[in-house]
Amino acid sequence: MKKKLFQKTLLITVLALVASSGAHAQQVIKLTAAAGHPPVFLWIKTLDEVFIPEVDKKLAAGGKYKIEWTKAWGGTLMKLGSESKGVADGVADVGVVSTLFEAAKFPLQNISYYTPFGSDRIDLVSKTIADMQKNIPAMSDAWTKNGLVYLGGMALDSYHIWSKFPITRYEDLNGKKISAPGPAANWIRGTGAVGVAGSLNTYYEDIKSGVSDGAVVFTTGAWGAKLHEVAPYVTKVNFGAMFAGGVVINKNRFDRLPPEVQTAIREAGDTWTAQYAKAQSALVDTRVKEMTAAGAKFSELSDAERKRWADALSPVAKTWAADAQSKGLPANEVLNAYMSSLTKAGAKVPRDWSK
Repeated sequence: MKKKLFQKTLLITVLALVASSGAHAQQVIKLTAAAGHPPVFLWIKTLDEVFIPEVDKKLAAGGKYKIEWTKAWGGTLMKLGSESKGVADGVADVGVVSTLFEAAKFPLQNISYYTPFGSDRIDLVSKTIADMQKNIPAMSDAWTKNGLVYLGGMALDSYHIWSKFPITRYEDLNGKKISAPGPAANWIRGTGAVGVAGSLNTYYEDIKSGVSDGAVVFTTGAWGAKLHEVAPYVTKVNFGAMFAGGVVINKNRFDRLPPEVQTAIREAGDTWTAQYAKAQSALVDTRVKEMTAAGAKFSELSDAERKRWADALSPVAKTWAADAQSKGLPANEVLNAYMSSLTKAGAKVPRDWSK
């Protein structure tokens, strides 16, 4: 009896030692994730609630590695528009780069912003840019040249206008000041309006203080910024869904990670891309209902007015392409590929910007 008790005790001790040894063998890797936007916006919320947990889940299944995350959202570590440098310099390991605000480093990624009145399908725009980045080396090289590894992309739901005044045709913008992000100012240039540079972090106060009379923005972002409180007239212009950036990781840091961790991070990026697009699309109708209940007045431009507006604009895409081509970039190829993809998918564009 004593012998059996001794053997049983010995077995338990050995198993405990093995388990303890395995636990101690698990390697802890410290990574910092940061972004210029706060988590009230879905691309940051899903980074926190989808991407990071997905990495953790995949590594937990292997049991060899564990990541200890530090999170810094809302510009606490990296300001909006400087995320690529922050990640490349190692201020953060993982971050969301808003290519919209870093056009000098990622000119080709901004193609959707130079082809307004495109498709309102987030999934189509996301897939189109993803395919182009795989097939056009200059697009994928932009990430590598800036010391980054691209993990997944985000497209924003279709842009409209939030304003202090009603809009039934583009002439109603004449003499008004409209906030717009980066190249989106081109969408109102030619209407008589004056573009005011800004972002989701500045629109509310700019409109409230009179710096601008409205803003060009997408529905889910407008809700997060509470723009309906200061600009209750919402005109559904449907400038189209826009590719706005992606999740990246510092290239040097990534290259030093174990292969198993690299795989988990890449796969989590794919999961984040798909789930973000689905969640963003589903959220649009909800936000419209919530803003309507809060007093926002929605109206929609007819197809005829959209075409009038599109035709009134200068050939912004061709101008952009000519400038980029002069710098040695295959902008014409990018422009043609983008427009071709939209039209082949059935998007009804009022103006083919490649012609």
